[in-house]
Amino acid sequence: MLHIKSFTFNPYQENTYLIFDDEKNCVVVDPGMHNYQEEEYFASYIQKNELNVCSLINTHGHIDHVLGNKFICDTYHVLPNFHENELPLIIQVQNYAPQMGIRYEPSPIPDRFLTENDKITIGNNQLSLILAPGHSPGHLCLYSEEHKFLIGGDVLFYRSIGRTDLPGGNHQQLLNSIANKIYTLAGDTLVYPGHGQPTNIQDEKENNPFLRA
Repeated sequence: MLHIKSFTFNPYQENTYLIFDDEKNCVVVDPGMHNYQEEEYFASYIQKNELNVCSLINTHGHIDHVLGNKFICDTYHVLPNFHENELPLIIQVQNYAPQMGIRYEPSPIPDRFLTENDKITIGNNQLSLILAPGHSPGHLCLYSEEHKFLIGGDVLFYRSIGRTDLPGGNHQQLLNSIANKIYTLAGDTLVYPGHGQPTNIQDEKENNPFLRA
């Protein structure tokens, strides 16, 4: 059985996720903590629940989703994992974070990059990766067909979609990713987005004003 714990961090109100199994194996997704208080709150949850952090995944490289990369790497001795096309975005964060008054320690770089063919292992469970560019060039979503959930990053939100006016964004590409990759999943798949409340595929197909099936 897999469990999902969400945290909302930083001025962008970004959702950071922990995915863990009954044996306490744990994956961190999009660590967004931006100050010591948020770091302590996150670490205390892991300690209290005796979780073993096995890996760190970034769905994409925008500032709000990588602010905690260095903290996670230093504390739990794991390198971040993300798609190669996100590397320029992550490198750029260290240049503009100070201009925005945001504390940021540059993210370490992985030994290898993720592709859509890779699997994320959590104990005896595996998550598939879905490459869904448009919000960013190498945006990845984490999907469990067995447990019927999608960690969607900034692709699909409740009644909305990711913005495409940032560097590397492409509006039509994002619409194509949603139509051809995300909307093909089972309707009862629960979507955990990078911001805001969870939703599900069927509800968005019927009611999302930006893209109806």
